[in-house]
Amino acid sequence: MYRFLFLLWASFFSAQSYRFVYEYKMKPDAEKKDSVVTDYMNLDTDGKKSYFQNGVKYERDSVYNADRRYPALLKSRQYDRNLSYTVEKDYTEKTIHFYDKYKTVSIITSDNEAPKWKIENDFKKINNMNCQKAVVDYKGRQWEAWFSKDFPVNDGPYKFSGLPGLVVSVKDSENDHSFDLIQIKKISKVVSFIPKNNKQMANSEYRKLIKNYTFTPADDISGMSVDSKAGIMGLELKDGYVTQLDYNELKKSGKQMDALIARKLRMTNNPIEKD
Repeated sequence: MYRFLFLLWASFFSAQSYRFVYEYKMKPDAEKKDSVVTDYMNLDTDGKKSYFQNGVKYERDSVYNADRRYPALLKSRQYDRNLSYTVEKDYTEKTIHFYDKYKTVSIITSDNEAPKWKIENDFKKINNMNCQKAVVDYKGRQWEAWFSKDFPVNDGPYKFSGLPGLVVSVKDSENDHSFDLIQIKKISKVVSFIPKNNKQMANSEYRKLIKNYTFTPADDISGMSVDSKAGIMGLELKDGYVTQLDYNELKKSGKQMDALIARKLRMTNNPIEKD
């Protein structure tokens, strides 16, 4: 369990940048609700903009930006392929931009449909923070959130913003997706490795693209390396995702190797946004 770094109110008004780390639990397969993926997401903010992205992906992007070496990425920690996106919120413009990559195409969707929260007269403490309950129907799911005015940041994980305080915890009614704040720390500056050239796409068009996506090794893999001694196969996909798989397991599958790789790298059929 992470230890909270408690911050004074005054420090938020001194043009500092902060990172809020959330534990994210998701059920990637709608047919197998007992299967849960746990990962960690960063919400970095400087008081003007925020970026929400996977913590390990951020580390990998930092490494790759420094030396541009594929082997260095293979040595880094793993993260779930469904969490390659970045959500950018501009507080002044009140805009939300969602960035992702489909094969070799960098995509941006603009989504200004902010959650229309209903704040309830229900209070509790979460990790010594005074929290209040809010609910919303958003993107096809019913959400329950707990926010805290102890931190004057009107933001939260993913696209959840607009409450009079920081979202400390939020989950959907089916318990398929949940975010829980586990750490707060000061950072030197807010950095996000967003591609310069992005294809503008409607959010509905992007969702349809991902929903209909079928992984095909011949079309999606751009690089491969095998360490038979260590029993590891390294894969680099065209969308930039890099991972390591159990080579011995794949080898035993014989003619079903491509199907096994596709199953391990499939995208979720239980997305955070249903519509």
